[in-house]
Amino acid sequence: MNGVDRAAPLVLGIETSCDETGIGIVRGRSLLSNTIASSMDEHARYGGVVPEVAARAHLEALVPALTAAVAEAGITLDELDAIAVTSGPGLSGALMVGVGAAKALSVALDKPIYAVNHLVGHVGADILDESGTPFEYPTIALLVSGGHTSLLLVRDLVSDVELLGETIDDAAGEAFDKVARLLGLPYPGGPEIDRLAAVGNQTAIRFPRGLTHPKDMAKHRYDFSFSGLKTSVARWVEKQQDLGNEVPVADVAASFREAVADVLLTKAIAACADHGVPRLLLGGGVVANARVRELAAERAAAAGVALRIPPLSLCTDNGAMIAELGAQLIMAGHAPSTLDFPADSTLPVTEIQVH
Repeated sequence: MNGVDRAAPLVLGIETSCDETGIGIVRGRSLLSNTIASSMDEHARYGGVVPEVAARAHLEALVPALTAAVAEAGITLDELDAIAVTSGPGLSGALMVGVGAAKALSVALDKPIYAVNHLVGHVGADILDESGTPFEYPTIALLVSGGHTSLLLVRDLVSDVELLGETIDDAAGEAFDKVARLLGLPYPGGPEIDRLAAVGNQTAIRFPRGLTHPKDMAKHRYDFSFSGLKTSVARWVEKQQDLGNEVPVADVAASFREAVADVLLTKAIAACADHGVPRLLLGGGVVANARVRELAAERAAAAGVALRIPPLSLCTDNGAMIAELGAQLIMAGHAPSTLDFPADSTLPVTEIQVH
């Protein structure tokens, strides 16, 4: 708690866009609590996130998570200066739970409410990094999760975020889950493929790198596509099985992981070069992937780009990043949202705050 600015706004953030119920509390740039209740185990039996199951899990987890966060932060709800909540993008039903809870708290406590963008929140998570290195603008941000793969140019966190490119089909995390299922691995697929890939040969199979050919780069320079890669893995595995060969699962996992990481970092470093921005921020749950982090460090160093990766606890969906984005909006003098804002499953990343 040393170094906490007592004059800075005390903000509670609520994040329920997918399968994590996140409650975070910050004071200015200082993290006081980051409480996360995940319903991942409930989705594992289905092999992926089921929206209705996620929404019900949020309903059950929200009050206990809120109670735990307040206790960890050592504050009372009355002390809060504001409530921040993810308005979108995400799963509609899941978002509604968080939005409803935030509005109820705002009314009950008579505190202002800030409805914010989930993806921009991932960028804001880096401000809570306690390494002491200040967050600088502009920065290129690569956000990679189960539902999103986005490349952003962030000129100012609270007022100027430009979408450079995004996935046109499967998100990277989604591709990991589908390939894991194909290889007979349990959900969630990312950690399972990462574990196997560690003992595999990443150069064993040359899987395609989507949207990296010259004809694609003209139109989709910063966009991503992992559907073709997933299909290519399926066809390769099927061919081996048809030939009666044993499928080298570790090599497939490593080669697939390498293809994903290669595409992500090729496009991210290109964006840094094209826009003259020597800074790259990674965010989202897929950043937990060891090869993505390793290759990011290699490519960034070679290109003279400063790489920033928030602590892994702040890379996955969490309430702390939402609270921090709310705090930044307050400190920049932005007015609160009204109580009329919706849960918007397709909220564009350029809409940082919903009024």
